[in-house]
Amino acid sequence: MELAKVTTKGQITIPKTIREFLDLKEGSKIIFIQKGKDVIIKNSAMIALEKIQESFKGEAERLNLNTEEDVVNLIKEFRKERKKNQ
Repeated sequence: MELAKVTTKGQITIPKTIREFLDLKEGSKIIFIQKGKDVIIKNSAMIALEKIQESFKGEAERLNLNTEEDVVNLIKEFRKERKKNQ
């Protein structure tokens, strides 16, 4: 558990251990998510990544991609098709 103090301007310093855990760097943006009486703080870049992962869920199965080689072959085929249509 970490403790932070709120300034008169409503600012806080995020403790170093929490910054490291969330992989926050200077300029990083964080998001506050309210769940009931709790507030969760997350790295907003991770939220974007989670949404992307969720949107791709099941696509590998749908495209019958079982190995890394399958993915590489799909990319090669896509590039070949794109080059043909230019």
